[in-house]
Amino acid sequence: MTIEWRYTTHPGLSVLSLAGYLGADAVRRFDGAVGWVLARGTGPVILDLTSLRGWSAGGQLAVASAARRLADEGRSLELAAIPADGSLVPTGDQPDILVHCDLRAAFAAHHSDGREQREWCSDEWPGARSAERVARG
Repeated sequence: MTIEWRYTTHPGLSVLSLAGYLGADAVRRFDGAVGWVLARGTGPVILDLTSLRGWSAGGQLAVASAARRLADEGRSLELAAIPADGSLVPTGDQPDILVHCDLRAAFAAHHSDGREQREWCSDEWPGARSAERVARG
């Protein structure tokens, strides 16, 4: 099993949403999504795990690695709605990662209403019609 991802930009922040299971077989796909985020956004990135069914220790380490990659570019990674099976495996060299109970709380912490500006998604994301969509108000 792998993951599906969706990336949206919002005023002052970005959201990378994951669905599926973040295990060893999905780490490469996740790393690619993080590369997509790095190439297209600025500011903090909220990793929305609302639709993630779970993650392995390797998946958690991939999230820690993503936090380092973003920090190297002057950006932070925050988590929303971590899976019920626990928190991140600490690596000792990861930047601090703020954890929000859900995506709404993450938006509230950034004083954002959550209206997306632009959306990109993997082909498998439920309801995906195209690789790039502009939100309509």
